[in-house]
Amino acid sequence: MNKQTTNADDGWKNTATRPTLPEVYRSLNIPKNGSWFRKVLAFLGPGYLVAVGYMDPGNWATDLAGGSMFGYTLLSVIFISNLMAILLQALAVKFGIVTGQDLAQACRERYSKPVAFGLWILAELMIVATDLAEVLGAAIALNLLFGIPLFVGVLITVLDVLLILLLQNKGVRLIESIVIGLISVIGICFAVELFLSKPDMNEVLGGFLPTSELLTNPEMLYIAMGILGATVMPHNLYLHTSIVQTRNFEPTKQGMREAIRFATLDSTIALLFAFFINGAILILAASTFHQAGHTDVADLADAYHLLTPLLGTTLASILFGVALLASGQNSTLTGTLSGQIIMEGFLNIRLKPWLRRLITRAVAVVPAIIVTAVSGEKGTTELLVLSQVILSLQLPFAVVPLVKFTSDKKIMGSFANPLWLKILAWLVTAIIVGLNLYLLFSTFVQR
Repeated sequence: MNKQTTNADDGWKNTATRPTLPEVYRSLNIPKNGSWFRKVLAFLGPGYLVAVGYMDPGNWATDLAGGSMFGYTLLSVIFISNLMAILLQALAVKFGIVTGQDLAQACRERYSKPVAFGLWILAELMIVATDLAEVLGAAIALNLLFGIPLFVGVLITVLDVLLILLLQNKGVRLIESIVIGLISVIGICFAVELFLSKPDMNEVLGGFLPTSELLTNPEMLYIAMGILGATVMPHNLYLHTSIVQTRNFEPTKQGMREAIRFATLDSTIALLFAFFINGAILILAASTFHQAGHTDVADLADAYHLLTPLLGTTLASILFGVALLASGQNSTLTGTLSGQIIMEGFLNIRLKPWLRRLITRAVAVVPAIIVTAVSGEKGTTELLVLSQVILSLQLPFAVVPLVKFTSDKKIMGSFANPLWLKILAWLVTAIIVGLNLYLLFSTFVQR
């Protein structure tokens, strides 16, 4: 039932009897004889669901801190981070298409039960941390835009459970369309912000050139590592390996190569949008806060309140808040799908979607409610940072299996990573994991 069929010498045969996200599995047909453009459109969508994780509220603080403290200098770090993300998501695309499995299913089948169970626990912790960032981001946006208390805003976010369940029953295309629409809203908001802030284009272009100060300035290095560590979100690797299977491509060697090509193009373009958003946040902080001498802005609320007096219009603050709200809601959509993929893939069980979503959201909302009630805005900011630390801890346990599996000829057959790609992928993995470990060490030991 729903098995991926491949030649025995071209990779493993998928032994999973049930795909995750079964309601949308291979639900979108790919035109066999259509034009190149029609095929591009057919594969358009999954990459944007993934790109959402690269511009979620958890990423904003490091971009704001980098821009306000060091001007445009760290644009090079955002660019390099984005290139790493493009590589890893391309590997996720290839793995899902060739094997017919998602990363969670593969870990369950390829590792011992204790190891697979441990990976599942870590992955569930990652989903809770991701959900926590979404809850807090949306609550902060509601507070900034409408004056809704953070405590009440956190409670309101529980209602999106009903929205998610409704959308899942309408098909993956609707979800993809909403996500692309919200990304467009975020993009438009920041395009206007950049117009209002009038950044120096020569300095912006200069920021894309790496500087030796990154290694000699401890504070700059710390922020740079934060940007890199917050860029690659582990849940995206699980998500991408599954949602590429919503396309009903030909399960032949040629069909899979074509699917890999178009799906990789989709994710690469989508991640370039994410690069624009992250870059725009840093440029806005550099041209507005850094230029005015506000070099310690890392809090979302501080940024919101400073934009109006510094740029001379309330529109700047409003657009910032709207973009933040859109980011939080977008992340909710993709976080839900990731949670379903992880639970069903690792455990090979099915829970009713409303029950699984309610459990995950409750675990995220309870600490958010307690912290906002007791500590208010300051505690909320600290909890948002903690969610990113948890995600950093989980990252190696998603990246390493992905690179290992896609480099294994027994699994991938002729689609296995060639030597140059193996070296590059393991180098990127070592950099990301090493920097995240350093960040954790600095957070808990040095600071």
